[in-house]
Amino acid sequence: MSLIKDKSYFFLLLFVTGISLAQKQEMKQDSVQVEMLEDVLITATRTKRQLSSLPLPATIVSKKDLKTINAVRLSDILNEQSGLITVPDFGGGEGIQMQGLDAAYTLILVDGVPLIGRSAGTLDLDRITVGNIKQIEIIKGASSSLYGNEALGGVINIITDTPKYGINGSIQQRTASFETYDTRADIGYKNDKFSISGFINRYSSGGFDLNENTITNTVEPFENYTLSAKATYDFSEKTNIVLSGRFFTQSQDNIASEILQGESTIDEWNLHTKLDHTFNEKWESSMEFYATNYKATEFLNDNSNNTRFSDAFFDQIMIRPELRTVYKASEKASFIGGIGYTYETLDRTFFSESPEFKAPYVYAQYDGNPLKKLNVIIGARFDNHNVYQSQFSPKLALRYEITPKLAVKGSAGYGFKAPDFRQLYFNFTNATVGYTVLGYDAVPEAIAQLEAEGQIANQIVPVSVFSEELKPESSLAINAGFDYKPTQKISIGINVFKNLIDDLIDTRIIANKTNGQNVFSYTNINEVYTQGLEFSSTWKITKNIKFSAGYQLLFAKDKTAEEAFENGEVFARENPSSPSFQLESSDYFGLFNRSRHMANGKLFYKIPKWNSNANIRTVYRSKYGIADSNGNGYLDKYDDFVNGYSIWDIAFNKTIYDKYTFGLGVDNLFNFTDPQNISNIAGRIIYGNLTIQF
Repeated sequence: MSLIKDKSYFFLLLFVTGISLAQKQEMKQDSVQVEMLEDVLITATRTKRQLSSLPLPATIVSKKDLKTINAVRLSDILNEQSGLITVPDFGGGEGIQMQGLDAAYTLILVDGVPLIGRSAGTLDLDRITVGNIKQIEIIKGASSSLYGNEALGGVINIITDTPKYGINGSIQQRTASFETYDTRADIGYKNDKFSISGFINRYSSGGFDLNENTITNTVEPFENYTLSAKATYDFSEKTNIVLSGRFFTQSQDNIASEILQGESTIDEWNLHTKLDHTFNEKWESSMEFYATNYKATEFLNDNSNNTRFSDAFFDQIMIRPELRTVYKASEKASFIGGIGYTYETLDRTFFSESPEFKAPYVYAQYDGNPLKKLNVIIGARFDNHNVYQSQFSPKLALRYEITPKLAVKGSAGYGFKAPDFRQLYFNFTNATVGYTVLGYDAVPEAIAQLEAEGQIANQIVPVSVFSEELKPESSLAINAGFDYKPTQKISIGINVFKNLIDDLIDTRIIANKTNGQNVFSYTNINEVYTQGLEFSSTWKITKNIKFSAGYQLLFAKDKTAEEAFENGEVFARENPSSPSFQLESSDYFGLFNRSRHMANGKLFYKIPKWNSNANIRTVYRSKYGIADSNGNGYLDKYDDFVNGYSIWDIAFNKTIYDKYTFGLGVDNLFNFTDPQNISNIAGRIIYGNLTIQF
């Protein structure tokens, strides 16, 4: 373990040293090098913008990047981006943590429309294949001014690919450790007016087990399929329509013990239609309709007596029409406005009712250059909701070009996350232990029933408190930094960020039961913040060698906890038998599952003579805490921490006759695992894949 850490430190030090030396020498321009077009993204402003001129912290992951590292699932690529880390979710899945904010605060889009199915607050990234992706756009910081709920921390938009002219497609087969297989195929056709494409993917795994002393696996065997299709038609030069659909299905073993065994399934579909029309040089509009359904079921059978032990289900539907208009007032100024309506329902086990969310919304944004070197974005959105308080979400972003090589930028935006269905309507009692968890709106009726049954011993929080609405969590996100490009081959970005979250929704005990257990519900209490610095850099060492590196420094803390430490209210023991002592402010580490330091490094090498490429990549995460081990309710430096670690990946690809590409690689080269604390790192993965283009 120490050897791995020492190697990662050395590698990252070598990265930084190389960049510093490169800045001191002006490299000669390659006379035959062709200047590539700037990367274009649409997520940040909902219009096409060059990444290099954007005043917001944003990243583009291209299709070329996905192919080079042989990514198969969305989590494969996001974990390597600066300021992002994938964290374990239920069942071995993964969610994304962005700038220290939980996965529940990042909105995941496909072609600009949201995915649903956050059964435990996190959307599992492993259910998203990258086989038909054109690019991934990552926007950091509150983005509710355009996207509303769940965009409190940022947005990740997955843009699907469109076919080239004529008939074209590909087939790929990948085989990897742990009986993992990924098979995918795509085909497309395009002419001057019409295009159509289809994609199918089968992904399966034998699962893996990090603890051989238990009957259950860390991740049970599973199999899933993804099918998608997209069609476009140009009625004229001014009018076109896009129709797309996606279907995902998965089945997985569900094993709780030697006698309790069953299966879990997921079925998801979405349909998306968009009609675009350009009226003239200044006006254009889009009319969009989106519908999606996510359904998950699981059961356990008691094999000792051949009876059904438990059943659970989750069935969510979302329907969203939207009308969007762009007005290009001049070459230096444009306006975008939109109006829409979101309708959601959820039918779920242990819910007090089948709720409906209805939320009309409207938004507007100005994007202009009042001065030649100054870009300004001002936007706001208003969401009206039938359950929680209406939200007004403004945003301001500025970018000023000091010189052609140096630009400063900053943004401030408001974000919000509404109480989810679970926090409002859950009504669950653990049959074995005896505790009860109630959604906020379910409290009055459920408490009355428990009292009538004689189960309440002491009411800690009066039921009258729950007559007011549970407030959405809100955030003020501030980002500021600069982009520096001293040469055509070197680029550096620095971003300082702070996210201030108010009305954090947390659990609390509202009553004691006569069986000695408690009744829990949700409330707005804590104020937390995450702040830090992000560094990213790219160095094109030669025409065929490119190196990039990133780093994040993060402080994530609870203001209430800070006050408790400052007031001398927190105590700890070095071990169970030692006396307790008072902790100081400096002893408070912060929020759980956050690392103070994260870093990544990537070295890419193209070998034109062999028509091949190779790369080596690493990510590093410093220590973090996942539990309060000394019983004071906070994470302090005397608690037990998960040790820092690094993961190293290597990949090699070779193309033959321009149609056949062979890929080989090893993920987690040094076979790092931490069975006690980390469930989403299985160990060393060796893989090979073959891709055939036609």
